[in-house]
Amino acid sequence: MTTKTHHEEKEKKGTSAKGFQPLGDRVFVTYTEEMERTAGGIYVPETAKEKPQRGSVQAIGKDVKNLKVGDQVLFDKYSGSKLHIDGEDCLILKEEDILGIFTN
Repeated sequence: MTTKTHHEEKEKKGTSAKGFQPLGDRVFVTYTEEMERTAGGIYVPETAKEKPQRGSVQAIGKDVKNLKVGDQVLFDKYSGSKLHIDGEDCLILKEEDILGIFTN
């Protein structure tokens, strides 16, 4: 008979952030800031910027297998459900909508 540690049980249940707990295979992501200037040094105004396609995993559902909190991920700009929590734009994605993890 094996006993699970509190840490193992918490991982099985998933994690939460900003009072939000993703369900199933969902991932809660906050956007990572993008550069404000082009390569040529031209300033890009806030209204002309596109939403970034890079974010930081803040919480995961219990069925997420390949990601952990803190991973920097790349996702398609049209995927997921957008929401605004604590003055910050956030995104809820299915694990399969994440294209990859940045390793550096």
